[in-house]
Amino acid sequence: MNGYLGVDIGSISTKGVIIDENNKILVSEYIWTEGNPTEAVTKLIEILKSKLPNDLKIKGIGTTGSARKLIGLLLDANVVKNEITAHAIGTLSKYPNTKTILEIGGQDSKIILIEDGIIIDYAMNTLCAAGTGSFLSSQAKRLGIEVEDFGNYALKSKNPVKIAARCTVFAESDLVHKAQVGYLKEDIIAGLCRAVVLNYLNNVGKGKKIKGPIVFQGGVSKNKGVLKYFEETLNEKITVDKDSHLMGALGVAILSKNNKKDTIYNLNIKNIEFKTKGLECNGCANNCEILKIYKNKDLIDVWGSKCGKTFK
Repeated sequence: MNGYLGVDIGSISTKGVIIDENNKILVSEYIWTEGNPTEAVTKLIEILKSKLPNDLKIKGIGTTGSARKLIGLLLDANVVKNEITAHAIGTLSKYPNTKTILEIGGQDSKIILIEDGIIIDYAMNTLCAAGTGSFLSSQAKRLGIEVEDFGNYALKSKNPVKIAARCTVFAESDLVHKAQVGYLKEDIIAGLCRAVVLNYLNNVGKGKKIKGPIVFQGGVSKNKGVLKYFEETLNEKITVDKDSHLMGALGVAILSKNNKKDTIYNLNIKNIEFKTKGLECNGCANNCEILKIYKNKDLIDVWGSKCGKTFK
């Protein structure tokens, strides 16, 4: 049996799936990146391998996410693709009529508009992480509850408070003030969930024509409170798949299947020595930051040269 591996390496979490020829997810895993994408992917691969049937042959590997190029080198991936394409392909494989994808991850968020199965527009958040998963996690710690319980708290609220979530600093200040004057915890959490939605629509979704069918994905899609306020604000029924957090990995696995080579991939990467070394080149006025990438002490790639100078 043939399988295809897709890995989505984000700043907060690393996701992996292995699919069959029919795009069915055979095994999947979701772990924290913890600031070290190569170590996280090595751990991810070992977990996936432990779940695989013995007769499965990996015929394609795809990577996406913020560390996709680095991990693509580590895994010898046959496809390295941006998150917009990967999320769209993954979503359309399950919901072919989708017209809008809302995605909120750990530190970024994006919107993808689709017509007749083709991406026609997209946008991502810029500098601020307000309204993302890491923002909600930090507020959960401040309130002394688990972020996984946010949705249930929000659904209990009958009077959500107004939270200024356009900026993380202002949101935290506002949240502390609301708690100090005695607002109920569920009302504060509901206010945060609603603020996330309004912040997303006023920034990432600004100027975009959002049409149904709509699919909501990323880790924050598991938050029932955020989902509720998206549906209320947009006046649309929104789909959240049980694998909504894996759509990027699924999409790039499908792309690896569609671009497969006559190769069987070896997933024994545990003992590979993979290092990067940075230096500043003073050869010209560009002063480029150069990144050398080594695999088992062999230099396999160099990034960052603007003038075309080669490095050994």
